Amino acid sequence: MKTKNLFATFAIATVVLMAGCKKETTAPASPSGTTTPIVIPIQTTAQAPVAMAGATNLAILAGSGITNTGATTITGDMGLSPGTSVGGFPPGILNGTLHINDAIANQAKLDLTAAYNNAAGRSSTDMVTVSGNIGGLTLTPGLYKSTSTLALSSGNVTFDAKGNANAVFIIQIASALTVTSGRQVILAGGALASNIFWQVGSSATFGTTSSFKGTVMAMQSISFDTGASLTGRALARSGAVTMAGNAIVMQ
Repeated sequence: MKTKNLFATFAIATVVLMAGCKKETTAPASPSGTTTPIVIPIQTTAQAPVAMAGATNLAILAGSGITNTGATTITGDMGLSPGTSVGGFPPGILNGTLHINDAIANQAKLDLTAAYNNAAGRSSTDMVTVSGNIGGLTLTPGLYKSTSTLALSSGNVTFDAKGNANAVFIIQIASALTVTSGRQVILAGGALASNIFWQVGSSATFGTTSSFKGTVMAMQSISFDTGASLTGRALARSGAVTMAGNAIVMQ
């Protein structure tokens, strides 16, 4: 009888242990109800920060125009080059300096082009390929590449610096970046928004009340829906930056 009880206890403990391991390595359920194991490898190649040079102090930089509706608050400078159209301030509030086709804006645009090309040209032997939707994932320091569009739509994404405040994250996106309503970028393990760089091959769109972090360098345009917020920089090379009651803090 003692032997039977011992085997029964061992069997129950084995089942519980297996169930616990499966939970730790399985991604959240997809809309169809299935689960897919997702493992993000730890990269050993450390990336250097992308040098922003003259664009460092700009919270917003656009190519063709800047428009705003609603009570947007921007902390940091705002620049436009080569366009001339800036509208919506007020009611928007700029806690910084506006540069329109002056020496600072023009140099910042040149430096943005250099920074964009630098980020797009990065490579490493342990680079991680991502695709589709990165909601629900935890990313550790290193280089990530998407060969198409990228979305943050099924959950939040976490950047975990693993205790290293100098850790750098670079995300190369061949086409558009889309963040749906209410989604967030979460920082963990000492990660800083100033060390996250998003290189976007076309345009970036941030949905209603979404909360994003990092320097966004878009080839075309950047648009913020009502209530979206950004800690970092929104830098558009050729297109416009469009805002609607947003909070944008340069970091």
